[in-house]
Amino acid sequence: MTRLQRLFRIAWVFCKYRLDTFLPMAELPAVLKVLFLLAPWHLFVQPKLDRGDRLRLALQELGPIFVKFGQILSTRRDLLPDDMALSLQQLQDRVPPFPGEQAQAIIERALGASVEELFAEFDPAPMASASVAQVHAATLKDGRRVVVKVIRPAIERTIRQDIALMYFMANGLERYWSEGPRLRPMDVVRDYETTIYDELDLQREAANASQLRRNFEGSSLIYIPSIDWDYTRKSVLVMERIQGIPVADVDALNAAGVNMKVLAEKGVEIFFTQVFRDSFFHADMHPGNIFVDATYPNDPRYIAIDFGIVGTLAPDDQSYLARNLLAFFKRDYRQVAQLHIQSGWVPPETRVNEFEAAIRTVCEPIFERPLKDISFGQFLLRLFQTARRFEMEVQPQLVLLQKTLLNVEGLGRQLYPDLDLWSTAQPFLENWMRKRIGPSGLIQSLQSHLPAWLEQSPEMPQLVHDALVQIRSAQPSGVPSEAVLTQLRDQQNRVNKRWRYTALAAVLVCVAWLTTQDDIWTLARELPAQGWLMLGAAAVLVFRGTR
Repeated sequence: MTRLQRLFRIAWVFCKYRLDTFLPMAELPAVLKVLFLLAPWHLFVQPKLDRGDRLRLALQELGPIFVKFGQILSTRRDLLPDDMALSLQQLQDRVPPFPGEQAQAIIERALGASVEELFAEFDPAPMASASVAQVHAATLKDGRRVVVKVIRPAIERTIRQDIALMYFMANGLERYWSEGPRLRPMDVVRDYETTIYDELDLQREAANASQLRRNFEGSSLIYIPSIDWDYTRKSVLVMERIQGIPVADVDALNAAGVNMKVLAEKGVEIFFTQVFRDSFFHADMHPGNIFVDATYPNDPRYIAIDFGIVGTLAPDDQSYLARNLLAFFKRDYRQVAQLHIQSGWVPPETRVNEFEAAIRTVCEPIFERPLKDISFGQFLLRLFQTARRFEMEVQPQLVLLQKTLLNVEGLGRQLYPDLDLWSTAQPFLENWMRKRIGPSGLIQSLQSHLPAWLEQSPEMPQLVHDALVQIRSAQPSGVPSEAVLTQLRDQQNRVNKRWRYTALAAVLVCVAWLTTQDDIWTLARELPAQGWLMLGAAAVLVFRGTR
């Protein structure tokens, strides 16, 4: 009965805002067309609103789960037209709070003690209320001022029901809309399901906060509040209460004398540091989650909260993304096209010349303008839209990254309209690439991988022997074919050569690097013991391989 009531409510809102006009009617089967022509929404007068506003108001009326879905959908510019995406961006992450008595009951049930026993002070009136949780101010017994985040009661049941309906609608779009298979609406709902359930686990959010705090320990760029793990559970999170100016309050920042140029550039540096140095970035950096510590106005520092959504990039994605951006800086569109194909972002049969021409058509008009007038995020958006013509599949990790970049750039331009994100980003990327592929990066890679290689090296003959035994037992005659044996020998030879060449390259690079240093003997004395150990191990591998 509850599900039927929810379905009826959704159908009513659907009709009220005439969301049927979004359906691809021309592509529907004849039976569905007849049903839709007789559907009750034709009894409703279409509101005199833009389609984006109708969708936004419908999601707001359906409640916090659909509001959160709309916020995430607003970042999917590959799925929505610009006008609808911009309208959904207006969704505010504020919903009516639930009673403080319910919050206290959840806290007491999770922590096994009364609020009076846990806190010296607890304010039952919420400081803020969001889609899946709300926040209360409190003071611990030792005097520390904290905030207590509490998950909404019974929200998990509502989420299960709403997501089941979302899957039903997404399945219909994927089956009956020509663009459905490429845009993968089922995957969109699946990503949302993962995101929303992750946000329901406040211990996960606390772990994200701890990781970010460790990454920026002692940094002058950003401050991450500490987590009180003794008072944190899946449904309750207790975190240090911070004091700062909301980043969107530009008047207050100016009144405090904050250097807005420095503040904007630090925001860009934080983003690229998280993405390329740490491969772990705060992916929900909208103004409501960011504050500013203006204690030192000429050297301001950001303060971040709400760590329910974080993003990561695999090393390959990091490398391809950095190389793509640097190629754009140099207007090397052919390399951009080749990198998209090599990374698997577009099908391997894509013709490089055609893709290069399409990218040039998009980029040249943009690059003719002053760099400070170019939106980095909008540029990536245009690029992804162009790649759609070449059947570029949705890359979830890049979509989350693009959303974060759009937030960071929009925030930076709001603080300092002349922000030149390109000139801020290029030196960072070039330095990161030098460290990654230069001698220091190679030595670091050897230090991390060589112990495992050395450990596995003695096992190679046994692995080959085991493979031969398995092949012999699989052959009807019990004797492996000559072709299989030849293939195994060739494979073993290639592995041996690769090991020798890798070790030889490491030795040569290290020697070449050492000879370029001004004071080589002082450097040799200061080189850590493990560095000499790794270099010696590589030399042994080369020697053994040449015997």
